[in-house]
Amino acid sequence: MQYLKNWELSDAPVLAKILSEEITQNLRDGIPNPYTISDGEEYIGRVLNSPPSSQYCWAIVHEGIVIGSIGLFRQSNIHFRTAELGYYIGIEHWGKGIMTAAVTEACNYIFKNTNIIRIYAEPFAYNIASCRVLEKSGFILEGILRKNAVKNDKIIDMKLYSLVSE
Repeated sequence: MQYLKNWELSDAPVLAKILSEEITQNLRDGIPNPYTISDGEEYIGRVLNSPPSSQYCWAIVHEGIVIGSIGLFRQSNIHFRTAELGYYIGIEHWGKGIMTAAVTEACNYIFKNTNIIRIYAEPFAYNIASCRVLEKSGFILEGILRKNAVKNDKIIDMKLYSLVSE
C-alpha cells in the first residue's frame, strides 16, 4: 500500500485540522499554534517551490485522505549526503502502523532515487511512540543528546537515530 503523495495547495485545510496542540508538543518550535489554513498554504507553497533535491516532502495518506506529513531535508557542507527526517500524523491514526509504513516508504524512496546515504531523526526522548516508529522502520539508536533542547520552558533530552544505505 502506498502512503505518500505529493502535496497540493488544496491539502492546506486538512493540514490545518491535523496540527493540534497535542501534536505540536512533539514537534520543534516554529510551527504556528494554532495552525491555520494560510499556514498550511505557506508550508505547501515552500515545499512546491523548494530547490530540487534539497528536500523531499509528502503528505501521508490513508484511504485517500491526507492524515499527516513527512519530510526529509538534505543537509549541507560535508553532510550533503545526509538527510534529517521529520513526520507527524493526526491523533486518530496513532498506533495503527501507518507512520511506520510511511517512514519506511519515504526512506526506501530516498535510498533508491537519490545519492543520500544516511537518514537521521532526533525525537524528544519522552516521545516513546516516535522512537518506536523509528526502531520498527530499521533505525538504530546512536545515543542520547542530553539537555539538547528547550520545549515549553523545559530542558529535555533527545535521541539520535539513523538509518544508512547499505
